[in-house]
Amino acid sequence: MTPTTLISGATARQREAIIAEAIAQLPVHSQVAVILEGMPDSAGALAGIRPDTHLSITRIAPGCPCCIGNLTMRVTLNRVLRHPPGHLFISLASTTHLQQARQFLTSAPYDTHLRLDTDISCPAIDFA
Repeated sequence: MTPTTLISGATARQREAIIAEAIAQLPVHSQVAVILEGMPDSAGALAGIRPDTHLSITRIAPGCPCCIGNLTMRVTLNRVLRHPPGHLFISLASTTHLQQARQFLTSAPYDTHLRLDTDISCPAIDFA
């Protein structure tokens, strides 16, 4: 079973920074896959990942993965799980359908491949 962490909310840069920090805590030479929803804000924080991490990054088009992006998410997950990573991070732009995304990931066929960890919700940014 692949440990899987959902990261949602805030900006793409903040979500990527949280993922980069989590990857830094994993054992050396860990196989890591990251699925990012949407386009980056600018230079992504994942570019600076330590070189001994075997990292696969996939970006999918913005749009709720449990609604309009369901097919895209299924295809992406199926590709990632052909060679299961040691850890999978999935970055979602919004927390709106987080529960539906969890339900999708814990349903067949993914229930036998993924073990969902505690979600990480980024705090909202106050531009005031």
